Amino acid sequence: MVDKVYAELERRIVTCELAPGSLLSEADLSKQMNVSRTPIGEALQRLAREGLVMILPRRGILVTDISVSEQVQLLELRRDVSRFIARTGARRAKPHERERMREIAGDFAEAGHTQDDARMIEVDKEFHDLFVQCAHNTYATRTMVSMDSLSRRFWLFHRGSGGEHPASVRLHSDIALAIAAGDGGPLNRPATPYLTTWMNSRVTP
Repeated sequence: MVDKVYAELERRIVTCELAPGSLLSEADLSKQMNVSRTPIGEALQRLAREGLVMILPRRGILVTDISVSEQVQLLELRRDVSRFIARTGARRAKPHERERMREIAGDFAEAGHTQDDARMIEVDKEFHDLFVQCAHNTYATRTMVSMDSLSRRFWLFHRGSGGEHPASVRLHSDIALAIAAGDGGPLNRPATPYLTTWMNSRVTP
């Protein structure tokens, strides 16, 4: 139950359905989701560790703001961890993980072709979860997971319309297919040029 509550709250925050700066309460969330306060509280603690909320004693739960300067710092670390995970995942991925990566590449292409934002968000989340899983390294997974939600929220908040889908689709599809093929060569620079150029075009730190 906690995982289900966490996944739903994470989705609402990442997509800004729960906007940055919003003040939440366990009681209200419990009523909205029709669950007891115990799983709500545990899910919020997990979200707090990931930097998506701040728990304010006697005040409530604050959805954290989106900070450009903090995202730049996060990107500096995330790109190096991504390189490690990509190279390692290309070597260690299990057969069923490689097959699913091939399928995800197709899912990205389909979502990009139809300009389906909701589907793109779903596929992107599944890709990043499988991406870290393929490395089979507990510490790399913990590090990446702690940054992933903040990164996806920043991208969704600042991105333009579907005009950016082609570049994102190519990037993610290429990485998925490379891991599926066990080819670590193209993965030494995953995402970095695209993300850096994209951030520079959107915001000024």
